[in-house]
Amino acid sequence: MGIVYLIIIGAAAGFLATRIMNVNMGVAQTIALGVVGALVGGVLLRLLIAGLGAAAGFVGALVGTLALLWAYKVFIERR
Repeated sequence: MGIVYLIIIGAAAGFLATRIMNVNMGVAQTIALGVVGALVGGVLLRLLIAGLGAAAGFVGALVGTLALLWAYKVFIERR
């Protein structure tokens, strides 16, 4: 089922891309372009998400640490 889904999505993506870029291609070429584009885009998106995931973890840790320091200064040092 995954291959059929990839072909359908690839055909739609290839059709839209060729219309946006104003390129005339045959049906098989449009589908192939869309399928390869889906594979390339999927890999790039996964790499981007993995990179942003690590950065998001760092930002989350920083925000948590800042919140703890704020709470320490407000509630503990005030005494």
